[in-house]
Amino acid sequence: MRLVARLPFLFIAGRIYGPDMVGRFALAVVVVELAALVATLGLKRGLAQALAKTDRPHVHVVWDGMVVAFVASLCASILLIAFPQVMYPDSNIAGLDRFLPCIIFAIAWSDVSLAALAYKLNVKAAVTARAVVEPWTISICAWLFSFYSLRDGLVMSYVASMAAALIASLIPFVRSYGLPRGWSPRIAPLFSMATQNIPLAGADAIEWSTRNVDRFILGLLFAPKVVGIYYMAQQVASIPQKLKTSFEPVMGPVITRSLAENNLAAVANQVRQVSFWTIAAQLGIALMLTIPGEAVMGIVGPQFVAGTAALGFLLTAEVVASTGTVCESALVYIARVRNLVISMTMMAVQIGLSFALVWAARRAGWPTMWQAAGPAVALMLSIGITSLIKARFLRHLLGEPVSGFRWPLVWAALAAFAMGSVFTALPKRYEWTELVIGIPAIFAVYGFVIWRWAFGPEDRTLFKKLPGAGESTAPIAGEAAR
Repeated sequence: MRLVARLPFLFIAGRIYGPDMVGRFALAVVVVELAALVATLGLKRGLAQALAKTDRPHVHVVWDGMVVAFVASLCASILLIAFPQVMYPDSNIAGLDRFLPCIIFAIAWSDVSLAALAYKLNVKAAVTARAVVEPWTISICAWLFSFYSLRDGLVMSYVASMAAALIASLIPFVRSYGLPRGWSPRIAPLFSMATQNIPLAGADAIEWSTRNVDRFILGLLFAPKVVGIYYMAQQVASIPQKLKTSFEPVMGPVITRSLAENNLAAVANQVRQVSFWTIAAQLGIALMLTIPGEAVMGIVGPQFVAGTAALGFLLTAEVVASTGTVCESALVYIARVRNLVISMTMMAVQIGLSFALVWAARRAGWPTMWQAAGPAVALMLSIGITSLIKARFLRHLLGEPVSGFRWPLVWAALAAFAMGSVFTALPKRYEWTELVIGIPAIFAVYGFVIWRWAFGPEDRTLFKKLPGAGESTAPIAGEAAR
């Protein structure tokens, strides 16, 4: 749903606004979204733990969290409005540029309210807000505002989409928790909550920054046009990443409950199973988008085909990151500080490697877009190493294997590559067949091998309604099925 809704925005942004405006917009958004993420102070994951331990009414606790997020958002907004050059390091500031940070509180409040709903296993609200309201609003508004201003249109459409997502998040939140009657913010507990959540906030910020710091680095080293092309590849590559985040609303509450019961084997089983699901899904999408990569990038405009190499590296990075990101869902609760240290160290490696690869490519005289692929290669390498480290660390802590890798994934990938090669070998005038026929064919072959040889009984219960399945399936499968 998110993919279908996001494609019109990518098409409109690429065809109407062009890579220069897209690159400028991409740099501003990366700073604003990082500020919003930090402003939640780790409540996206920490709120579930706070609700599980408190003896106060849950409605009071979640509104305490909303106050914390609002105050932090206000501070971030004031800072960025005062120093807007942070958002636009390679261009002049004019029009509505300076006031984009005013939307930070809406992003933070939406995240906190959806986290509160996730504690009650209400995932429908997140699907509605993030996969329907937000992407369709930005797509429609990007087209409408293009008639008003090509300079401010993308920024205005982004603000409109975040405001719409906030409304779509608050309505079910208020219906579920109600208004905080008899409540007054407690300063000391709020400060304590924020302090305790620093490792969680840091983990969230590091994970997000890992996927977006490459864009900021490109903004420092290249013209906005190059950033715009890379941003489009990044947006396409972010599609499989959403699959992992789709499990987070269920993973957090389930893991915290298993930890409360000191059932480490159950935590390992949940991580192992969800890790397999994410690897299988992300690998399938990566193959469908990478094999016909030039045709996929050509959808948003012929100028963006130059980002095909970056697309391949970014999609590969999402696949190798699967196990590590799922392991982090448990590590943030049982080894917060050490998990944060690992993430910070590897992000430093990624940043250093990004600059080194771009410098080496320039010294070798490679074309500009080959140079710009350097940060994508650095992301793939650093995130793969991070995934291995975190998987081994979590296995040590739990005393159980946590890897979701299964050998049929390799056979499925080879079968999909063979099928895709048939369509990419066709003459250029038949390139449309790569999208219309090739992608479904790749999916069909890959899906058949995965279903036939990789899926076990517990996996199949998620896709079939079998009598008594709830008794035999793993805890996470039961929660996800509900």
